[in-house]
Amino acid sequence: MGVRAQGGSLAPGRVVGDGRYRLLAQFGVDERAAAHLWRARDGQLKRDVALTLLVGDPADAEAARLARRTLERAAHASKFGHGGVARVLDVLSLGSGVTSSEGLLGVVVAEWTKGSDLVDLVAQRPVAPAAAARMVQALAEAVDHAHQNGLVLGLDHPQRLRLTPDGALKLAFPGPLPEATLRDDVKALGAVLYLLLTGRWALPGGPAAIPAAPHAPTGRVIPPRSLVPTVPVELSSLAVRTIEDGGHGGIRTSAAILRVLDQAAEAEERTQLIKAVGEEEAVAEPDGTVWTTKKPVKDVARRKKLAFGVTVLVVATVVILAWGGMMLINLFQGESKSSGPNMNVAASSASVAPPPPGQQPPPSQQPPAPTVGAAVKPSAVAVFNPGSKGDSPGKARNTTDGDAGTAWKTDEYDEQFPVLKNGVGLIATFKDPINLSQIKIDAGSAGSKVEIRSADKKNPKLDETKVVGGGDLAAGESTIALQQPQQGQYFIIWITQLGEDGDGKFVTELKELTFLPAG
Repeated sequence: MGVRAQGGSLAPGRVVGDGRYRLLAQFGVDERAAAHLWRARDGQLKRDVALTLLVGDPADAEAARLARRTLERAAHASKFGHGGVARVLDVLSLGSGVTSSEGLLGVVVAEWTKGSDLVDLVAQRPVAPAAAARMVQALAEAVDHAHQNGLVLGLDHPQRLRLTPDGALKLAFPGPLPEATLRDDVKALGAVLYLLLTGRWALPGGPAAIPAAPHAPTGRVIPPRSLVPTVPVELSSLAVRTIEDGGHGGIRTSAAILRVLDQAAEAEERTQLIKAVGEEEAVAEPDGTVWTTKKPVKDVARRKKLAFGVTVLVVATVVILAWGGMMLINLFQGESKSSGPNMNVAASSASVAPPPPGQQPPPSQQPPAPTVGAAVKPSAVAVFNPGSKGDSPGKARNTTDGDAGTAWKTDEYDEQFPVLKNGVGLIATFKDPINLSQIKIDAGSAGSKVEIRSADKKNPKLDETKVVGGGDLAAGESTIALQQPQQGQYFIIWITQLGEDGDGKFVTELKELTFLPAG
Protein backbone atom coordinates (compact mmCIF):
# COMPACT_ATOMS: atom_id res chain seq x y z
CA MET A 1 0.00 0.00 0.00
CA GLY A 2 2.93 2.32 -0.54
CA VAL A 3 1.89 5.77 -1.80
CA ARG A 4 4.14 7.81 -4.04
CA ALA A 5 4.82 11.25 -2.58
CA GLN A 6 7.22 14.01 -3.39
CA GLY A 7 10.67 13.04 -2.19
CA GLY A 8 9.96 9.29 -2.00
CA SER A 9 7.23 6.77 -1.16
CA LEU A 10 5.33 6.17 2.05
CA ALA A 11 6.47 2.69 2.95
CA PRO A 12 7.50 0.84 6.12
CA GLY A 13 10.90 2.00 7.27
CA ARG A 14 10.63 5.55 5.96
CA VAL A 15 11.17 8.32 8.52
CA VAL A 16 9.02 11.46 8.56
CA GLY A 17 8.59 14.52 10.78
CA ASP A 18 12.19 15.79 10.81
CA GLY A 19 13.50 12.27 11.20
CA ARG A 20 11.53 11.46 14.35
CA TYR A 21 8.84 9.00 13.27
CA ARG A 22 9.66 5.71 11.52
CA LEU A 23 6.71 4.21 9.63
CA LEU A 24 5.84 0.67 10.69
CA ALA A 25 2.55 -0.35 9.04
CA GLN A 26 -0.29 1.34 7.15
CA PHE A 27 -3.83 0.88 8.44
CA GLY A 28 -5.89 2.70 5.84
CA VAL A 29 -6.41 5.68 3.56
CA ASP A 30 -9.12 8.30 3.83
CA GLU A 31 -9.26 9.27 0.17
CA ARG A 32 -11.49 12.25 0.86
CA ALA A 33 -8.59 14.14 2.45
CA ALA A 34 -5.58 12.22 1.04
CA ALA A 35 -5.02 11.15 4.67
CA HIS A 36 -2.86 8.06 5.10
CA LEU A 37 -3.18 6.27 8.43
CA TRP A 38 -0.02 4.71 9.83
CA ARG A 39 1.42 3.13 12.91
CA ALA A 40 4.88 4.55 13.56
CA ARG A 41 7.68 4.51 16.12
CA ASP A 42 8.62 7.70 17.95
CA GLY A 43 12.41 7.58 17.93
CA GLN A 44 12.77 10.16 20.68
CA LEU A 45 10.29 8.82 23.23
CA LYS A 46 10.61 5.15 22.18
CA ARG A 47 6.90 4.51 21.85
CA ASP A 48 4.43 3.66 19.09
CA VAL A 49 2.13 6.38 17.81
CA ALA A 50 -0.69 6.77 15.29
CA LEU A 51 0.10 9.11 12.38
CA THR A 52 -2.41 10.74 10.06
CA LEU A 53 -0.25 11.84 7.12
CA LEU A 54 -1.78 14.52 4.89
CA VAL A 55 -0.21 13.86 1.49
CA GLY A 56 -0.10 16.53 -1.20
CA ASP A 57 1.85 19.00 -3.26
CA PRO A 58 2.84 22.10 -1.26
CA ALA A 59 2.49 24.13 -4.47
CA ASP A 60 -1.23 23.30 -4.64
CA ALA A 61 -2.74 26.25 -2.77
CA GLU A 62 -6.17 24.68 -2.31
CA ALA A 63 -4.77 21.40 -1.00
CA ALA A 64 -2.49 23.32 1.37
CA ARG A 65 -5.45 25.37 2.64
CA LEU A 66 -7.55 22.29 3.34
CA ALA A 67 -4.62 20.62 5.11
CA ARG A 68 -4.13 23.67 7.33
CA ARG A 69 -7.81 23.60 8.26
CA THR A 70 -7.58 19.89 9.19
CA LEU A 71 -4.49 20.54 11.31
CA GLU A 72 -6.20 23.44 13.08
CA ARG A 73 -9.18 21.28 13.99
CA ALA A 74 -6.89 18.48 15.16
CA ALA A 75 -4.94 20.92 17.34
CA HIS A 76 -8.20 22.15 18.83
CA ALA A 77 -9.22 18.55 19.58
CA SER A 78 -5.93 17.96 21.43
CA LYS A 79 -7.52 19.69 24.44
CA PHE A 80 -10.32 17.11 24.50
CA GLY A 81 -9.96 14.08 26.75
CA HIS A 82 -12.19 11.02 26.55
CA GLY A 83 -11.60 7.28 26.62
CA GLY A 84 -13.30 6.91 23.24
CA VAL A 85 -10.82 9.15 21.42
CA ALA A 86 -7.04 8.72 21.08
CA ARG A 87 -5.22 11.68 22.61
CA VAL A 88 -3.62 14.02 20.09
CA LEU A 89 0.05 14.40 21.05
CA ASP A 90 1.32 16.80 18.38
CA VAL A 91 0.38 18.50 15.11
CA LEU A 92 3.10 19.08 12.51
CA SER A 93 2.72 21.51 9.61
CA LEU A 94 4.90 22.78 6.78
CA GLY A 95 7.82 24.62 8.30
CA SER A 96 7.00 23.26 11.75
CA GLY A 97 8.03 19.63 11.82
CA VAL A 98 7.35 18.86 8.15
CA THR A 99 9.52 19.88 5.20
CA SER A 100 8.37 20.33 1.60
CA SER A 101 10.78 17.60 0.50
CA GLU A 102 8.75 14.99 2.39
CA GLY A 103 5.74 15.39 0.10
CA LEU A 104 3.51 15.98 3.11
CA LEU A 105 1.25 18.89 3.99
CA GLY A 106 0.98 17.96 7.65
CA VAL A 107 0.95 15.21 10.26
CA VAL A 108 -1.38 14.54 13.20
CA VAL A 109 0.37 12.52 15.90
CA ALA A 110 -1.83 10.61 18.37
CA GLU A 111 -1.30 7.93 21.01
CA TRP A 112 -1.34 4.42 19.63
CA THR A 113 -4.52 2.41 20.28
CA LYS A 114 -3.94 -1.26 20.99
CA GLY A 115 -6.51 -3.69 19.69
CA SER A 116 -7.72 -4.69 16.26
CA ASP A 117 -9.00 -3.12 13.05
CA LEU A 118 -12.71 -2.52 12.76
CA VAL A 119 -12.49 -3.60 9.11
CA ASP A 120 -10.90 -6.92 10.09
CA LEU A 121 -13.62 -7.46 12.70
CA VAL A 122 -16.57 -7.10 10.33
CA ALA A 123 -14.79 -8.94 7.50
CA GLN A 124 -15.20 -12.19 9.42
CA ARG A 125 -18.93 -11.89 10.17
CA PRO A 126 -21.43 -9.30 11.46
CA VAL A 127 -21.28 -8.53 15.16
CA ALA A 128 -24.02 -9.82 17.47
CA PRO A 129 -26.67 -7.08 17.88
CA ALA A 130 -26.24 -6.72 21.65
CA ALA A 131 -22.46 -6.40 21.33
CA ALA A 132 -22.86 -3.92 18.46
CA ALA A 133 -25.17 -1.76 20.58
CA ARG A 134 -22.66 -1.69 23.44
CA MET A 135 -19.77 -0.83 21.12
CA VAL A 136 -21.61 2.06 19.49
CA GLN A 137 -22.90 3.22 22.87
CA ALA A 138 -19.33 3.84 24.08
CA LEU A 139 -18.49 5.74 20.89
CA ALA A 140 -21.71 7.77 21.10
CA GLU A 141 -20.79 8.88 24.62
CA ALA A 142 -17.52 10.29 23.25
CA VAL A 143 -19.38 12.12 20.47
CA ASP A 144 -21.94 13.52 22.88
CA HIS A 145 -19.21 14.78 25.22
CA ALA A 146 -17.28 16.35 22.33
CA HIS A 147 -20.37 18.06 20.90
CA GLN A 148 -21.14 19.57 24.29
CA ASN A 149 -17.72 21.19 24.02
CA GLY A 150 -18.31 22.34 20.44
CA LEU A 151 -15.88 19.83 18.90
CA VAL A 152 -16.28 17.73 15.76
CA LEU A 153 -14.48 14.38 16.01
CA GLY A 154 -14.55 13.25 12.37
CA LEU A 155 -15.15 9.53 12.82
CA ASP A 156 -17.04 9.01 9.54
CA HIS A 157 -14.46 6.60 8.09
CA PRO A 158 -14.23 3.03 9.47
CA GLN A 159 -10.45 2.76 9.12
CA ARG A 160 -10.04 5.64 11.58
CA LEU A 161 -11.61 3.44 14.28
CA ARG A 162 -10.10 0.56 16.23
CA LEU A 163 -11.52 -2.00 18.64
CA THR A 164 -9.74 -1.92 22.01
CA PRO A 165 -8.91 -5.12 23.94
CA ASP A 166 -11.88 -4.51 26.28
CA GLY A 167 -14.32 -4.45 23.35
CA ALA A 168 -14.85 -0.67 22.99
CA LEU A 169 -14.64 1.31 19.77
CA LYS A 170 -12.15 4.17 19.76
CA LEU A 171 -11.31 6.95 17.31
CA ALA A 172 -7.66 5.96 16.78
CA PHE A 173 -6.72 8.41 14.00
CA PRO A 174 -8.17 11.85 14.89
CA GLY A 175 -8.26 14.59 12.27
CA PRO A 176 -11.71 15.82 11.16
CA LEU A 177 -12.11 16.87 7.55
CA PRO A 178 -12.10 20.63 6.92
CA GLU A 179 -15.83 20.76 6.22
CA ALA A 180 -16.98 18.10 8.71
CA THR A 181 -19.97 19.04 10.89
CA LEU A 182 -21.63 17.82 14.07
CA ARG A 183 -24.25 16.17 11.89
CA ASP A 184 -21.50 14.17 10.13
CA ASP A 185 -20.43 12.71 13.47
CA VAL A 186 -24.01 11.66 14.23
CA LYS A 187 -24.48 10.07 10.80
CA ALA A 188 -21.18 8.27 11.35
CA LEU A 189 -22.59 6.62 14.50
CA GLY A 190 -25.48 5.25 12.44
CA ALA A 191 -23.09 4.08 9.74
CA VAL A 192 -20.85 2.33 12.27
CA LEU A 193 -23.88 0.55 13.78
CA TYR A 194 -24.98 -0.44 10.26
CA LEU A 195 -21.45 -1.74 9.55
CA LEU A 196 -21.31 -3.85 12.71
CA LEU A 197 -24.74 -5.36 12.05
CA THR A 198 -24.26 -6.08 8.33
CA GLY A 199 -20.58 -5.78 7.37
CA ARG A 200 -21.46 -2.97 4.90
CA TRP A 201 -20.69 0.76 4.89
CA ALA A 202 -23.61 3.12 4.28
CA LEU A 203 -21.84 6.50 3.77
CA PRO A 204 -19.88 7.81 0.77
CA GLY A 205 -16.09 7.62 0.78
CA GLY A 206 -15.68 4.29 2.53
CA PRO A 207 -12.70 1.99 1.98
CA ALA A 208 -12.67 -0.41 -0.95
CA ALA A 209 -12.24 -3.33 1.46
CA ILE A 210 -15.81 -2.91 2.75
CA PRO A 211 -18.87 -3.48 0.50
CA ALA A 212 -21.24 -0.55 0.15
CA ALA A 213 -24.70 -0.78 1.68
CA PRO A 214 -27.45 -1.56 -0.85
CA HIS A 215 -30.09 1.05 -1.67
CA ALA A 216 -33.71 0.74 -2.75
CA PRO A 217 -34.86 2.22 -6.10
CA THR A 218 -36.10 5.23 -4.12
CA GLY A 219 -32.53 5.89 -2.99
CA ARG A 220 -33.12 4.92 0.64
CA VAL A 221 -30.64 2.60 2.30
CA ILE A 222 -31.89 -0.95 2.82
CA PRO A 223 -32.50 -1.58 6.57
CA PRO A 224 -30.03 -3.94 8.29
CA ARG A 225 -32.86 -6.30 9.29
CA SER A 226 -33.59 -6.93 5.61
CA LEU A 227 -30.02 -8.18 5.18
CA VAL A 228 -29.60 -9.95 8.53
CA PRO A 229 -32.99 -11.14 9.90
CA THR A 230 -31.66 -11.59 13.44
CA VAL A 231 -31.09 -7.84 13.82
CA PRO A 232 -33.73 -6.41 16.23
CA VAL A 233 -36.19 -3.95 14.74
CA GLU A 234 -35.12 -1.20 17.15
CA LEU A 235 -31.45 -1.31 16.14
CA SER A 236 -32.24 -1.65 12.44
CA SER A 237 -34.50 1.41 12.57
CA LEU A 238 -31.95 3.38 14.61
CA ALA A 239 -29.20 2.84 12.04
CA VAL A 240 -31.35 3.94 9.10
CA ARG A 241 -32.95 6.91 10.85
CA THR A 242 -29.53 8.19 11.93
CA ILE A 243 -27.93 7.89 8.49
CA GLU A 244 -30.72 9.42 6.40
CA ASP A 245 -31.22 13.18 6.24
CA GLY A 246 -34.80 13.35 4.93
CA GLY A 247 -38.09 12.66 6.66
CA HIS A 248 -39.54 13.57 10.04
CA GLY A 249 -38.35 10.47 11.89
CA GLY A 250 -34.64 11.14 11.56
CA ILE A 251 -32.27 11.17 14.50
CA ARG A 252 -30.07 14.26 14.64
CA THR A 253 -28.19 14.13 17.95
CA SER A 254 -25.90 11.71 19.75
CA ALA A 255 -28.03 12.15 22.88
CA ALA A 256 -31.03 10.69 21.02
CA ILE A 257 -28.90 7.77 19.85
CA LEU A 258 -27.80 7.09 23.43
CA ARG A 259 -31.42 6.98 24.60
CA VAL A 260 -32.31 4.31 22.03
CA LEU A 261 -29.14 2.35 22.74
CA ASP A 262 -29.89 2.48 26.48
CA GLN A 263 -33.28 0.91 25.77
CA ALA A 264 -31.63 -1.78 23.66
CA ALA A 265 -29.12 -2.46 26.44
CA GLU A 266 -31.93 -2.78 29.00
CA ALA A 267 -33.71 -5.22 26.71
CA GLU A 268 -30.54 -7.27 26.47
CA GLU A 269 -30.17 -7.31 30.25
CA ARG A 270 -33.74 -8.58 30.59
CA THR A 271 -32.92 -11.28 28.05
CA GLN A 272 -29.91 -12.35 30.09
CA LEU A 273 -31.99 -12.53 33.29
CA ILE A 274 -34.64 -14.63 31.56
CA LYS A 275 -31.95 -16.96 30.24
CA ALA A 276 -30.55 -17.24 33.76
CA VAL A 277 -33.78 -18.84 34.99
CA GLY A 278 -34.16 -21.12 31.97
CA GLU A 279 -36.94 -19.35 30.12
CA GLU A 280 -35.33 -18.65 26.77
CA GLU A 281 -38.36 -19.99 24.95
CA ALA A 282 -40.49 -17.19 26.35
CA VAL A 283 -38.79 -14.68 24.08
CA ALA A 284 -37.87 -16.77 21.07
CA GLU A 285 -39.08 -15.33 17.76
CA PRO A 286 -40.18 -17.60 14.90
CA ASP A 287 -36.90 -17.03 13.07
CA GLY A 288 -34.87 -18.12 16.11
CA THR A 289 -33.89 -14.66 17.27
CA VAL A 290 -33.85 -14.23 21.04
CA TRP A 291 -34.79 -10.66 21.94
CA THR A 292 -36.75 -9.24 24.84
CA THR A 293 -39.63 -6.83 24.25
CA LYS A 294 -42.38 -5.63 26.60
CA LYS A 295 -44.91 -8.10 25.26
CA PRO A 296 -42.88 -11.30 25.86
CA VAL A 297 -41.92 -10.07 29.33
CA LYS A 298 -45.61 -9.64 30.19
CA ASP A 299 -46.35 -13.13 28.77
CA VAL A 300 -43.70 -14.63 31.03
CA ALA A 301 -45.15 -12.89 34.08
CA ARG A 302 -48.63 -14.06 33.17
CA ARG A 303 -47.49 -17.66 32.85
CA LYS A 304 -45.80 -17.43 36.24
CA LYS A 305 -49.02 -16.14 37.81
CA LEU A 306 -51.05 -18.90 36.11
CA ALA A 307 -48.66 -21.58 37.37
CA PHE A 308 -48.84 -20.16 40.89
CA GLY A 309 -52.66 -20.06 40.75
CA VAL A 310 -52.86 -23.70 39.63
CA THR A 311 -50.53 -24.71 42.45
CA VAL A 312 -52.69 -22.93 45.03
CA LEU A 313 -55.82 -24.60 43.63
CA VAL A 314 -54.27 -28.07 43.82
CA VAL A 315 -53.08 -27.55 47.39
CA ALA A 316 -56.48 -26.21 48.45
CA THR A 317 -58.21 -29.23 46.85
CA VAL A 318 -55.93 -31.63 48.74
CA VAL A 319 -56.68 -29.82 52.01
CA ILE A 320 -60.46 -29.98 51.44
CA LEU A 321 -60.34 -33.68 50.55
CA ALA A 322 -58.21 -34.42 53.59
CA TRP A 323 -60.60 -32.51 55.84
CA GLY A 324 -63.60 -34.33 54.36
CA GLY A 325 -61.90 -37.66 54.85
CA MET A 326 -61.16 -36.88 58.47
CA MET A 327 -64.77 -35.91 59.09
CA LEU A 328 -66.03 -39.21 57.65
CA ILE A 329 -63.51 -41.17 59.67
CA ASN A 330 -64.51 -39.41 62.88
CA LEU A 331 -68.16 -40.11 62.06
CA PHE A 332 -67.51 -43.82 61.63
CA GLN A 333 -65.35 -43.91 64.74
CA GLY A 334 -68.11 -42.33 66.80
CA GLU A 335 -70.65 -44.92 65.62
CA SER A 336 -68.47 -47.96 66.22
CA LYS A 337 -66.65 -47.15 69.45
CA SER A 338 -68.09 -50.23 71.19
CA SER A 339 -67.88 -52.61 68.29
CA GLY A 340 -64.44 -52.23 66.81
CA PRO A 341 -60.90 -51.08 67.36
CA ASN A 342 -59.86 -47.42 67.14
CA MET A 343 -58.51 -46.25 63.79
CA ASN A 344 -55.17 -44.45 63.63
CA VAL A 345 -55.29 -41.99 60.70
CA ALA A 346 -51.99 -40.79 59.19
CA ALA A 347 -51.41 -37.11 58.48
CA SER A 348 -52.44 -35.94 55.04
CA SER A 349 -49.83 -35.56 52.34
CA ALA A 350 -50.43 -31.82 52.45
CA SER A 351 -49.22 -31.73 56.12
CA VAL A 352 -52.03 -29.28 56.98
CA ALA A 353 -54.15 -29.71 60.15
CA PRO A 354 -57.89 -29.92 59.46
CA PRO A 355 -59.88 -26.83 60.42
CA PRO A 356 -62.80 -27.04 62.90
CA PRO A 357 -66.18 -27.76 61.38
CA GLY A 358 -67.85 -24.76 59.82
CA GLN A 359 -64.61 -22.94 59.07
CA GLN A 360 -62.96 -22.48 55.68
CA PRO A 361 -59.71 -24.36 55.08
CA PRO A 362 -56.63 -22.21 55.70
CA PRO A 363 -55.01 -20.54 52.69
CA SER A 364 -51.90 -22.16 51.25
CA GLN A 365 -48.65 -20.74 52.60
CA GLN A 366 -45.74 -19.45 50.54
CA PRO A 367 -42.59 -21.52 50.98
CA PRO A 368 -40.11 -19.94 53.39
CA ALA A 369 -37.41 -17.67 51.96
CA PRO A 370 -34.17 -19.48 51.16
CA THR A 371 -31.83 -19.57 54.09
CA VAL A 372 -28.28 -18.31 53.82
CA GLY A 373 -25.17 -19.91 55.16
CA ALA A 374 -22.15 -18.49 56.88
CA ALA A 375 -20.28 -15.73 55.10
CA VAL A 376 -17.50 -16.81 52.75
CA LYS A 377 -14.47 -14.56 52.39
CA PRO A 378 -12.99 -14.26 48.88
CA SER A 379 -9.36 -15.14 48.36
CA ALA A 380 -8.80 -11.84 46.51
CA VAL A 381 -10.61 -8.60 45.66
CA ALA A 382 -9.43 -6.33 42.85
CA VAL A 383 -10.68 -3.27 40.98
CA PHE A 384 -12.62 -4.16 37.83
CA ASN A 385 -12.06 -1.24 35.49
CA PRO A 386 -12.23 -2.35 31.80
CA GLY A 387 -10.40 0.02 29.48
CA SER A 388 -9.23 2.34 32.27
CA LYS A 389 -6.79 2.58 35.15
CA GLY A 390 -6.99 4.11 38.58
CA ASP A 391 -9.86 4.06 41.09
CA SER A 392 -7.57 3.13 44.01
CA PRO A 393 -6.58 -0.43 43.00
CA GLY A 394 -4.36 -0.77 46.08
CA LYS A 395 -7.28 -0.32 48.46
CA ALA A 396 -9.69 -2.89 47.05
CA ARG A 397 -8.67 -5.39 49.76
CA ASN A 398 -10.03 -3.00 52.42
CA THR A 399 -13.54 -4.16 51.57
CA THR A 400 -13.01 -7.64 53.04
CA ASP A 401 -10.61 -6.93 55.92
CA GLY A 402 -13.40 -6.91 58.55
CA ASP A 403 -12.67 -3.31 59.49
CA ALA A 404 -15.39 -0.77 58.61
CA GLY A 405 -12.88 1.98 59.36
CA THR A 406 -11.01 1.15 56.15
CA ALA A 407 -12.64 1.49 52.75
CA TRP A 408 -12.24 1.58 48.98
CA LYS A 409 -13.29 4.64 47.00
CA THR A 410 -13.72 5.26 43.32
CA ASP A 411 -11.99 8.27 41.81
CA GLU A 412 -13.90 11.55 42.04
CA TYR A 413 -15.66 12.28 38.75
CA ASP A 414 -16.93 15.58 37.42
CA GLU A 415 -19.66 13.79 35.45
CA GLN A 416 -22.04 11.00 36.42
CA PHE A 417 -21.73 7.60 34.72
CA PRO A 418 -21.99 6.86 31.83
CA VAL A 419 -20.71 10.22 30.48
CA LEU A 420 -17.03 9.39 30.98
CA LYS A 421 -17.31 5.61 31.18
CA ASN A 422 -19.93 2.91 31.71
CA GLY A 423 -18.95 2.09 35.27
CA VAL A 424 -16.33 0.68 37.62
CA GLY A 425 -16.39 -2.01 40.25
CA LEU A 426 -14.71 -4.73 42.27
CA ILE A 427 -14.22 -8.36 41.29
CA ALA A 428 -14.11 -10.96 44.06
CA THR A 429 -12.30 -14.25 43.47
CA PHE A 430 -13.04 -17.31 45.59
CA LYS A 431 -10.68 -20.24 46.10
CA ASP A 432 -13.52 -22.66 45.27
CA PRO A 433 -16.89 -22.00 43.59
CA ILE A 434 -19.68 -20.92 45.94
CA ASN A 435 -23.46 -20.88 45.53
CA LEU A 436 -23.93 -17.15 46.16
CA SER A 437 -27.33 -15.96 47.40
CA GLN A 438 -26.78 -12.44 48.82
CA ILE A 439 -24.15 -9.74 49.16
CA LYS A 440 -24.19 -7.28 52.05
CA ILE A 441 -22.61 -3.95 51.08
CA ASP A 442 -21.61 -1.36 53.67
CA ALA A 443 -21.49 1.95 51.76
CA GLY A 444 -20.19 5.32 52.93
CA SER A 445 -23.18 7.23 51.52
CA ALA A 446 -26.43 6.75 49.62
CA GLY A 447 -27.14 7.25 45.93
CA SER A 448 -25.08 4.56 44.23
CA LYS A 449 -26.57 1.87 42.01
CA VAL A 450 -24.89 -1.49 41.54
CA GLU A 451 -25.24 -4.61 39.45
CA ILE A 452 -24.04 -7.99 40.67
CA ARG A 453 -22.38 -9.84 37.79
CA SER A 454 -20.93 -13.32 37.52
CA ALA A 455 -17.92 -14.23 35.41
CA ASP A 456 -16.24 -17.41 34.22
CA LYS A 457 -12.67 -16.17 34.47
CA LYS A 458 -10.44 -13.86 36.48
CA ASN A 459 -10.06 -11.02 33.95
CA PRO A 460 -13.22 -10.96 31.84
CA LYS A 461 -14.42 -8.28 29.49
CA LEU A 462 -17.64 -6.61 30.61
CA ASP A 463 -19.65 -8.24 27.81
CA GLU A 464 -18.41 -11.64 29.01
CA THR A 465 -20.12 -11.18 32.39
CA LYS A 466 -23.76 -11.84 33.30
CA VAL A 467 -26.06 -9.72 35.46
CA VAL A 468 -27.49 -11.84 38.30
CA GLY A 469 -28.77 -9.14 40.64
CA GLY A 470 -28.71 -5.46 41.47
CA GLY A 471 -30.08 -2.62 43.55
CA ASP A 472 -29.58 0.78 45.16
CA LEU A 473 -27.17 1.38 48.03
CA ALA A 474 -28.17 3.23 51.18
CA ALA A 475 -25.78 4.88 53.62
CA GLY A 476 -24.69 1.98 55.77
CA GLU A 477 -25.43 -1.67 55.10
CA SER A 478 -27.59 -2.80 52.17
CA THR A 479 -28.43 -6.38 51.26
CA ILE A 480 -28.50 -7.22 47.55
CA ALA A 481 -30.26 -10.53 46.91
CA LEU A 482 -29.60 -12.37 43.66
CA GLN A 483 -32.57 -13.38 41.49
CA GLN A 484 -31.64 -16.94 42.38
CA PRO A 485 -28.55 -18.50 43.96
CA GLN A 486 -25.68 -18.40 41.48
CA GLN A 487 -22.87 -20.94 41.39
CA GLY A 488 -19.52 -19.37 40.55
CA GLN A 489 -15.99 -18.46 41.51
CA TYR A 490 -15.87 -14.84 40.25
CA PHE A 491 -18.41 -12.14 41.18
CA ILE A 492 -18.37 -8.44 40.31
CA ILE A 493 -19.94 -5.52 42.16
CA TRP A 494 -20.40 -3.19 39.16
CA ILE A 495 -21.23 0.45 39.96
CA THR A 496 -23.48 1.96 37.28
CA GLN A 497 -24.32 5.16 39.17
CA LEU A 498 -22.07 7.01 41.61
CA GLY A 499 -23.07 8.80 44.79
CA GLU A 500 -22.42 12.50 45.37
CA ASP A 501 -19.97 13.99 47.86
CA GLY A 502 -21.77 17.32 48.39
CA ASP A 503 -19.16 19.33 46.47
CA GLY A 504 -20.53 18.58 43.02
CA LYS A 505 -18.29 15.52 42.60
CA PHE A 506 -19.44 11.96 41.98
CA VAL A 507 -17.87 9.16 44.03
CA THR A 508 -18.77 5.85 45.68
CA GLU A 509 -17.20 4.48 48.89
CA LEU A 510 -17.50 0.81 49.87
CA LYS A 511 -16.42 -0.16 53.39
CA GLU A 512 -17.21 -3.86 53.71
CA LEU A 513 -18.50 -6.62 51.42
CA THR A 514 -20.01 -9.78 52.90
CA PHE A 515 -20.74 -12.72 50.59
CA LEU A 516 -23.50 -15.08 51.78
CA PRO A 517 -24.04 -18.44 50.05
CA ALA A 518 -27.36 -20.26 49.95
CA GLY A 519 -27.92 -22.32 53.08
